[in-house]
Amino acid sequence: MIFTETKIPGVFVIELEQRRDERGFFARQWCADEFARAGLDPRIAQINTARSAMAGTLRGMHYQKSPHAEAKLVRCARGAVFDVAVDLRADSPTFCQWSGIELNDESDRMLYIPEGCGHGYLTLAPNTDLVYQASVPYAPKSATGVRYDDPAFNIVWPGAINVVSPQDQNWLSFLCGRS
Repeated sequence: MIFTETKIPGVFVIELEQRRDERGFFARQWCADEFARAGLDPRIAQINTARSAMAGTLRGMHYQKSPHAEAKLVRCARGAVFDVAVDLRADSPTFCQWSGIELNDESDRMLYIPEGCGHGYLTLAPNTDLVYQASVPYAPKSATGVRYDDPAFNIVWPGAINVVSPQDQNWLSFLCGRS
């Protein structure tokens, strides 16, 4: 695996290293030792999948608060998404900044989102499937989110947003001012 840190400390694009032959290819998409060497949380408590039937479906921006803060590793298994991490860590030099990347079923890229960052995505193709690993189990009382269209972040989504859940439409705005 090839680990490339984005402008947000701790957020990484991870590319699969394919070993090809006449049968196709083989690639490792997870190795706890490689993640630990890269300084990333190697725990896996859950593996989740999400399917979105329509292009233009937005999910996010989600995260879990302490003591159940989670790291995620996201891969697009079918279709395409614009995947975004927002830095919500008040002590970070990139507090309230975002980083986004297209993930699709041909790119062999994944996005690692550390604890303290919000996560969301916009589907760019119909019938898109995402698979993501979480470092801790889902904890409903710690689950929360911020607005995907919050002017504090000014996320530039690369397409029309056609479907958003009522929950994601109603997250509160985030205060990015440092005290």
